[in-house]
Amino acid sequence: MSEAKKIPYKIYLEEHEMPKYWYNVRADMKNKPAPLLNPGTLEPMTAADLAPVFCEELIKQELDNDTREYPIPQAIQDFYKMYRPSPLVRAYCLEQKLQTPAKIYYKFKLNSAIAQAYYAKQQGLKGVTTETGAGQWGTALSMACSYFDLDCKVYMVKVSYEQKPFRREVMRTYGASVVPSPSNTTQVGRKILEQFPGTTGSLGCAISEAVEVAVSNPGYRYVLGSVLNQVLLHQSVIGLESKIAMDKYGIKPDVIIGCAGGGSNLGGLIAPFMGEKLRGEADYQIIAVEPASCPSFTRGKFAYDFCDTGMVCPMAKMYTLGSGFIPSANHAGGLRYHGMSSILSQLYHDGYMEARAVEQTSVFEAAEQFARVEGILPAPESSHAIRVAIDEALKCKETGEEKTILFGLTGTGYFDMVAYEKFHDGQMTDYIPTDADLEKGFAGIPKIDK
Repeated sequence: MSEAKKIPYKIYLEEHEMPKYWYNVRADMKNKPAPLLNPGTLEPMTAADLAPVFCEELIKQELDNDTREYPIPQAIQDFYKMYRPSPLVRAYCLEQKLQTPAKIYYKFKLNSAIAQAYYAKQQGLKGVTTETGAGQWGTALSMACSYFDLDCKVYMVKVSYEQKPFRREVMRTYGASVVPSPSNTTQVGRKILEQFPGTTGSLGCAISEAVEVAVSNPGYRYVLGSVLNQVLLHQSVIGLESKIAMDKYGIKPDVIIGCAGGGSNLGGLIAPFMGEKLRGEADYQIIAVEPASCPSFTRGKFAYDFCDTGMVCPMAKMYTLGSGFIPSANHAGGLRYHGMSSILSQLYHDGYMEARAVEQTSVFEAAEQFARVEGILPAPESSHAIRVAIDEALKCKETGEEKTILFGLTGTGYFDMVAYEKFHDGQMTDYIPTDADLEKGFAGIPKIDK
């Protein structure tokens, strides 16, 4: 019997097979990610330091380097049932189109914002604030807040706010207020606009504004869609589902690929596989894919830096382009954060995974190729992973190796048609910052010997 008959096109999990816990990869890391630092004292942030910004339970998760498994609250499991488990899909049509011996699988992300909203509700808060780049995180959080009857204030990177009006309107439909960042609604926003007149914004700017609003409004806390330890913990459900589905049919991926902006997409997908690698139980080639226009991993510096442009947040040790770095306005989609998750930065620094930077015209070429054979229009963020998955499959075609490739499909691109239109009309260009461009951001990285 052929493999095609043994393994279905889409692998679904039964309810009893669903993960009942989140996996904390830090528990298996020999070199733990460096702690967040208080920017005033340069000492590690304590729970008391973080209390004005984050929810109490999320602070515990953020600071916990040792607990391997966190039980998923029943209320969150019940909410997951609306859209989880997402299927693990075999890309048979793409394999055939590429004429590759490689086996390609992709996993739908479907963001787990519900955890942050749940803990905010449990604490009795009125609402939360956040930032969003492409708008997918903001949409997910808006939906979760609506479910728990929480107010949701979203600061959306200005260029995305303008390029993706429909994504903005989805958030507003769920009840969120959406403000283009940087804005005149906050002190830090006005400061950034004064310092960078006409700026199209960045996630670092939006974070600064969201944090200011959270700490200045009683009953509100800030939640982040990426980068933080707590977020990667919750996102591990994506990788856990993938691994359970693959184990169900005896499939072992050789190559695991995820797009990388701040870390949630990649970190969630690779979590259980990285755990096996750290424990010496299995080996995988893990590839982080980032845009060449915002190359935190491949050209950034591993150093302590501010997490936001306004320099009001804790400092994290990460691969960074400098908190003042603002991606080019021609950059489409998300993946526009100046830094990277401390967890992933440490794993990359220690050699447990590799990183590649890809140019956006090649990314959209891959997106179009995928859409034409798989019938799904991928988001620009996901298409970074698709680009490298195709590249790896073509290598297998050259060598004859029958590798199994897994990549994360983090969202659809139906709200990204402005970018697709520019690509089809030949108006999309590639921008790669020069060393001189990057030096401007590097110059703002604090000199901290830790």
